[in-house]
Amino acid sequence: MPKDQGLMSWKELAPGMYILEPGNSKKFKTGDWRAFRPVLDKDKCIKCGMCYILCPDICYQQDQDGFFTCNLFYCKGCGICAANCPKKAITMVLEEE
Repeated sequence: MPKDQGLMSWKELAPGMYILEPGNSKKFKTGDWRAFRPVLDKDKCIKCGMCYILCPDICYQQDQDGFFTCNLFYCKGCGICAANCPKKAITMVLEEE
């Protein structure tokens, strides 16, 4: 997981989950509460980008080698990436504390 960059956890939100300033969504780590996280098998991956295209939270970014990696700060563990990967290169695993 990337180093914390001054981001807030969902646990630190104001009561009622109010957004108190405009444009602050990048400050909140919304992936804190997921039950499953995606794990990429680079040996199976063909770098097609389907995970990037279909991710509803725009968690995927392409790295230097062309692989699409998930930013777990924002991933909510929905599994859409794993379900749509044509080579089954993404596996959803139980999140551990």
